[in-house]
Amino acid sequence: MRKILLDNKVLPRWIIFLIDLVLASWSFVLAYFISEEFQFPEILRGHFLIYTNLYVLTCIPVFFFLKVHVGLIRYSNMRDMARIFTAMLLSSVIYAALVVGVIDPQLGIRSLRVREVLIINFFIGSSLLIFLRIAAKGTFQYFHDKLSKRDRVRVLIYGADDKAVLVKQALERSMTSKFIIVGFIDTDRSKLNSLVEQKRVYHIKDLGLLRETKNVDKLLLLNDRLDERDKQVVIERCLRIGIQVVTAPTPDKWLSGTIGEFQIKNLRIEDLLQRKPIEIDNAKVKADLFGKRVLVTGAAGSIGSEIVRQVMTYHPKLLILCDQAESPLHEIQLEVEENFPDVNCEIVIADVRNHQRMEKLFQQLRPQMVYHAAAYKHVPLMENNPVEAVNTNVKGTRIVADLSVQYGVEKFVMISTDKAVNPTNVMGTSKRIAEIYTQSLNSAPFNKNTRFITTRFGNVLGSNGSVIPRFRAQIEKGGPITVTHPEIMRYFMTIPEAVQLVLEAGTMGQGGEIYVFDMGKPVKIVNLARKMIKLAGLQPGVDIDIVYTGLRPGEKLYEELLASEELTLPTHHEKISIARVISHDYVDASVSIDRLLELNEGSDNMAVVRQMKAIVPEFISKNSPYEELDEESEVF
Repeated sequence: MRKILLDNKVLPRWIIFLIDLVLASWSFVLAYFISEEFQFPEILRGHFLIYTNLYVLTCIPVFFFLKVHVGLIRYSNMRDMARIFTAMLLSSVIYAALVVGVIDPQLGIRSLRVREVLIINFFIGSSLLIFLRIAAKGTFQYFHDKLSKRDRVRVLIYGADDKAVLVKQALERSMTSKFIIVGFIDTDRSKLNSLVEQKRVYHIKDLGLLRETKNVDKLLLLNDRLDERDKQVVIERCLRIGIQVVTAPTPDKWLSGTIGEFQIKNLRIEDLLQRKPIEIDNAKVKADLFGKRVLVTGAAGSIGSEIVRQVMTYHPKLLILCDQAESPLHEIQLEVEENFPDVNCEIVIADVRNHQRMEKLFQQLRPQMVYHAAAYKHVPLMENNPVEAVNTNVKGTRIVADLSVQYGVEKFVMISTDKAVNPTNVMGTSKRIAEIYTQSLNSAPFNKNTRFITTRFGNVLGSNGSVIPRFRAQIEKGGPITVTHPEIMRYFMTIPEAVQLVLEAGTMGQGGEIYVFDMGKPVKIVNLARKMIKLAGLQPGVDIDIVYTGLRPGEKLYEELLASEELTLPTHHEKISIARVISHDYVDASVSIDRLLELNEGSDNMAVVRQMKAIVPEFISKNSPYEELDEESEVF
């Protein structure tokens, strides 16, 4: 028995066919007896055997052609039930026609109450055949679960609509599923305490009680519309009381019409932080990009690769992917070839710091739009390596920007950061200097065609090296999670959301603007860590510890999107504003940056950072060896 159940052996179809015929004949006999009030002498004198055999002979072709016996009993569903009802009804109609039209006239007998017998038989026979399948399915499931010794997971399903019912049905049909459906959770008061497919619909206020009385382990919800307020309330309550939240794809994304257990995944913090989808003016973006030659620097990075994906959808004439990281660039190349086989794409391995190599690119490919995403972004690394920060973020940007003017690029869109506002570190300051230069270049007298636009936003969820992947890796290792400071806060935005706004800002820009994105509310990093631990089904301080390591060099507690002296102007998009900043003369900016790059050649970190502070006076170092430079300026 154990081998049959665990190896998923099935009975031959002919055995099922015989069992169905036996049940059908028993049903007919019982209906006959009931009709004749169990008067056995009268039954035997009334040609009982003729009528019974004729019914069985009628059922054989009907059951065979309707394939009542073909479906595996352990997977029986509503379609199988409908097939049984159809077979029983059709058998009754054919049998009644044979009795009335052939048997009674030919044999001259009228001892059968045809209508009464067939009505009784229809209900008894259908019930027996359906009960066989329900009993066999339940028995198989029970013993299969017992013998397989799997841990069962008791689950509530969020919602009580058609999609939620499909999830319930799919999980209960699956022989590999470890989930036991306890019921549904819904906020629609009209559905509360009602039964949906024999499972009760509960209110979110019942979650705590269900956790205790029903031993609920998980809440399953479909991963569409995760930004809905009601779902957020339910998720927060689940996390507080220790119910793990898992997600499943909507039925249209199921494989082979059913949900696989591998498709049910733990809710990610990215899902929890996401907001309502951003609406952008796709027509204007398309008009800006359609049929154009578009260059993306840093195309293999988190932001650059997403720019590539979204620009592809607007059918550029040529998309140039430029990066110096070979393997990541190869990965995005494969993705582009697979998902956008019709788009003309050029893959270029090049370093934005190499003027000769970049000029060759501009000469040969003549880009009309440039999205400059190539940059060094990690604050502690750049604090220890300011020469490299200046080389890439300042010199590299200057090379690409100058070539854009030289070769008549229409628009140059620079990807900047919130760390450029009142910077406290080398990385943020290097990006601010790049902003200053591109802005000054926009109004340079020799620039006739190129419009320079800057987009400034904060942290993006799941980007390479960001806090969320690091926390996730630490949780998988069993902890501890390391947080720099209990009060540190950051803004977060999804990568697709940020790039959508980049494309929109690039479309609306007339040149010289710094666009600031609405990042929502800042998130305290320690709260983020606690939620990630709970989402993994663990408890902070019990299963995973949180350890504070102290602020890193150049790191500040709160990021800013605008300096206090700056004002913003609204745009037609509610999530995009224009920062009104002090304009810099091209000659002055160029002279200052020339001096910075000259010092950079000498690799003297102190001299380089001193010049950075001269260019960006608001740059005040924090938790950094360069704080002594701020003390020098106070003395003078």
